[in-house]
Amino acid sequence: MKVNKAVSLLAICAIVPSLSIGQPSEVREVEQAVQALTQAMIDADGPTLRKLTAEALSYGHSSGKIETQSEFVETLVTGISVFENIQLENQTVEVVDNTAIVRHIFEAKTNDKGKGRGTVKLSILLVWVKDGTQWVLLARQAVKGS
Repeated sequence: MKVNKAVSLLAICAIVPSLSIGQPSEVREVEQAVQALTQAMIDADGPTLRKLTAEALSYGHSSGKIETQSEFVETLVTGISVFENIQLENQTVEVVDNTAIVRHIFEAKTNDKGKGRGTVKLSILLVWVKDGTQWVLLARQAVKGS
């Protein structure tokens, strides 16, 4: 009987870390940073985009184009790239020391300058680093499909 209780306790301990209630505060902080970045992209909020991204940002598009922090922010603020809606699915967050690896499926409705309305579905890899007390996006790479 004691062996069964021990096995049950081990099984529970294995499951609990995967529940949101048991997440470390760093994971929740990264998830909040991802949400804030997503909203700032929809709002084309330049100051918030700069605050949430590292000066050394490497922002990779599924087309192979790579943008710096300035180029990424400028593209959104000027309306070259417009997100009307962004949905993130199947997100995972892994924190190792002061670095976080985030993966998710990114689905969006766009209205880019010169292209009109469209939709996009991408698999995304984000690399966040903790700068003092704040998480900032250091790198992003997108690939088509999911």
